[in-house]
Amino acid sequence: MQIVHTIADLRAALAGRGRPAFVPTMGNLHEGHLSLIRLARQHGDVTVASIFVNRLQFLPHEDFDSYPRTFDADCAKLKAEGCDIVFAPKEKDLYPEPQTFKVQPDPVLADMLEGHFRPGFFTGVCTVVMKLFQAVFATTGGGYAIFGQKDYQQLMVIRRMVQQFALPIEIISARTARADSGLALSSRNGYLSDEQRVQAMALSQALKTLADAARQGGNLAELEAAAMADMRAKGWEPDYLTVRQRSDLHVPADATSGDLVALGAARIGGANGTRLIDNLEF
Repeated sequence: MQIVHTIADLRAALAGRGRPAFVPTMGNLHEGHLSLIRLARQHGDVTVASIFVNRLQFLPHEDFDSYPRTFDADCAKLKAEGCDIVFAPKEKDLYPEPQTFKVQPDPVLADMLEGHFRPGFFTGVCTVVMKLFQAVFATTGGGYAIFGQKDYQQLMVIRRMVQQFALPIEIISARTARADSGLALSSRNGYLSDEQRVQAMALSQALKTLADAARQGGNLAELEAAAMADMRAKGWEPDYLTVRQRSDLHVPADATSGDLVALGAARIGGANGTRLIDNLEF
């Protein structure tokens, strides 16, 4: 496995090796990330993973400085999975000057849900993903990029970006990897105590309960409000628990039919606790 730190070295490492399958990460890898590497190996000629904690997608009060950085352990895991190239740029390598040009996503999609509670988040995501895509694919004629469905809205935003910019990249999604308890795997789960890991199952359970209730009909806004109140009663601070259309994340006219998804984001441990997200298609 080859580890490179600059765009020039990455492009040199990719020269003549066909179409890459690319997995962008912020490191602190878990089984969810590794499942994406295994999926990538089924598609591309060469498998590339990036490790970069992107400052642009963190709000001032969020955990950029404390975000877990486990580079040596991450590389060992990637090597064991057969990853070919790790692109691990320093901030000065990816942003050699202040990034004043940014990718502004469609506000109709990006300003709701995650974008509402984390303003500017998707601009930071789109900007770094576009830059990573240029680093990986600009000299290869395109390829594949692999993303997990846990970040459901992010996946939709990136698909739209690729479509509208006519990038020669096929976005491949993978189902959310979960612990045996049902908890969606996340790097931020490392912040949880053993007790909180047990309590954290409540988020996926709340989404299942909400989806089941939506199937039965009734006032969707009232069902969502009840789900939020139930989470608060359990000591959580929810940002949203909602049912949306899968196609565009708009509120459905009829929640008893069609392709829908229940999405949730909530903090466990109070207002300053760990923020978890999850979703359930139905």
